[in-house]
Amino acid sequence: MAVTHEQADWFADAFNRLVDNIDQAILGKRDVIRLVIGALLSEGHLLLEDFPGTGKTVLAKSLANTIDGSNSRIQFTPDLLPSDVTGVTIYDQGKGVFEFHRGPIFASIVLADEINRASPKTQSALLEVMEESKVTVDGVGYPVGAPFMVIATQNPIEQAGTYSLPEAQLDRFLIKTSLGHPDHDTAVALLLDSSNRARANLVSPVIAADSIVAMSHLAAEVHVDASVVGYLNEIVTGTREHKDARLGVSMRGALALARASKTWALSQGRTYVTPDDVRELAPHVLSHRIIVDPEADFAGVTAEQIVSDVLVKVEPPVYRAA
Repeated sequence: MAVTHEQADWFADAFNRLVDNIDQAILGKRDVIRLVIGALLSEGHLLLEDFPGTGKTVLAKSLANTIDGSNSRIQFTPDLLPSDVTGVTIYDQGKGVFEFHRGPIFASIVLADEINRASPKTQSALLEVMEESKVTVDGVGYPVGAPFMVIATQNPIEQAGTYSLPEAQLDRFLIKTSLGHPDHDTAVALLLDSSNRARANLVSPVIAADSIVAMSHLAAEVHVDASVVGYLNEIVTGTREHKDARLGVSMRGALALARASKTWALSQGRTYVTPDDVRELAPHVLSHRIIVDPEADFAGVTAEQIVSDVLVKVEPPVYRAA
């Protein structure tokens, strides 16, 4: 069913209200907030590669507060076990039955803090739930509900005692971005309000969790012209064929970019996707899925540069809305 202009206007208004609400706690980062909400409404997950103290936890709590959902924080450490994330089945002697005790993964917004400090075994506990929104323990599946989003963080500086995320894990994240340090004016505003140590509490619900699910379903119905799909696929193919890429973007990555582009278009009140939507999101959706050739990496080539090269080489179609 095609999205109507009235539905597009409602979606864009709700999207902007979500951004404005979170902006009360995370000052000066509207572009990042838009990406975060875009990932949530595309039913995807977010990877934040950032320094300590940049507001990652506040962002996760603010997002949970604004959609009237639950939130949890998992501090990933080398001794963390998979059951510490998913939950565990315990025998109740009084009842004579096994009962499942839910882990912190059962929340609307889950902050997986310093995810690369946990062992690959524990990291893999997230693979199923990030893909299928359910946890399987002792052969029984437990849905985590909707909306559901994992916001994982990792420190780009400290590498001692960390485990790099495997490609299959990185591919589960729809978007990778960073908050970064605030600019001068924002920093001064935060320092003047330094007595407020719980900025996430400034954020109150503006939309019900059920409405987030409805918005996600609506975004999935946005029209994408065949020429725009072809353009998107040429970009993805270009990452695979680039001379400095050892591994390009997978089909999962292409589907992720298509989903995100639909949400991005609708957030601007449009019922159709344009090539500009694809171009704007491509660096955030594709870069973390590319493995740079070791020699090129040694020479200073980055995955972001590969995506930029491809975007320059691939000619966008001349697209007109119907």
